[in-house]
Amino acid sequence: MADPPRTVLISGCSSGIGLQLAVQLARDPRQRYQVVATMRDLGKKGTLEEAAGEALGQTLTVAQLDVCSDESVAQCLSCIRGGEVDVLVNNAGVGLVGPLEGLSLTSMQKVFDTNFFGAVRLVKAVLPGMKRRRQGHIVVVSSVMGLQGVVFNDVYAASKFALEGFFESLAVQLLQFDIFVSLVEPGPVATDFEGKLLEQVSAAEPPGADPDTLHYFRDLYLPASRELFRSLGQSPEDVAQVIVKVISSASPPLRRQTNARYSPLTALKAADPSGSLYVRTAHRLLFRWPRLLGLGLRCLACGCLRSQVWPRDIGIPAEEHMKAGDGGSCDSRTKS
Repeated sequence: MADPPRTVLISGCSSGIGLQLAVQLARDPRQRYQVVATMRDLGKKGTLEEAAGEALGQTLTVAQLDVCSDESVAQCLSCIRGGEVDVLVNNAGVGLVGPLEGLSLTSMQKVFDTNFFGAVRLVKAVLPGMKRRRQGHIVVVSSVMGLQGVVFNDVYAASKFALEGFFESLAVQLLQFDIFVSLVEPGPVATDFEGKLLEQVSAAEPPGADPDTLHYFRDLYLPASRELFRSLGQSPEDVAQVIVKVISSASPPLRRQTNARYSPLTALKAADPSGSLYVRTAHRLLFRWPRLLGLGLRCLACGCLRSQVWPRDIGIPAEEHMKAGDGGSCDSRTKS
């Protein structure tokens, strides 16, 4: 006799990774999941409902959820049969990029309210039921910026570092209740949101930022960031496929990076416990050798560096790394 479908609650499903994940789980050929796809503004549900197709109303329902509101979380859970969630996917998040001097404390708090406290709020709501049933899976869409800081992404990286520390600590206790925790760590994800964000910050005039810092941000960081997304960016569909594998695993990992092409960058930090190797390398590439940085990103994209540099124990199965590294080398004919 087949097991009953697992109830999966996903936050942040109006677009991007959340939307793709909800649709992929709802269309599972074995119908193993009953998906509750949530978003703060139901006025944006049209794209999700269209993508869900016949799964809408069958294996996928859409619900309103503001992760920054206790009342909204309680209302959402009250609409789920029995209020029981088997798999919680904390996906809702917001970004913030720019010189620190030009960022308000209010904008920083908003990032933490959504990215960190929003995830904590949801976990606190579903955890009693999971503990009572002694089963469950908490999936957190973190970021490689939860593993290493990235210049001009100070606050966003801090929110992801907070997630990593919180859920790694919680995972030890929850394993005693047969509840798994998985931190999924995408690198750059090519979405309309990211493109619009880069356009907005490039035209902004951050108050309080000195001319040198503005120059570094606009003329060095922003071009490098665009090249990073062009060379190494994954699609939301690709990231969602990785999360589906994590959810369906009999023994889910604590951490799972989604992008093998990005792995040499995270390896810089893993290679030196002091952290100096990563900081000094990132500084030199961005501020002294920006052209070399661009070339290196294109080489990572085509695979010639990955065949030489393979970090171990970073959460990407070796077979997937080898598959990602197949094909091509970077030479004078390579085009970006």
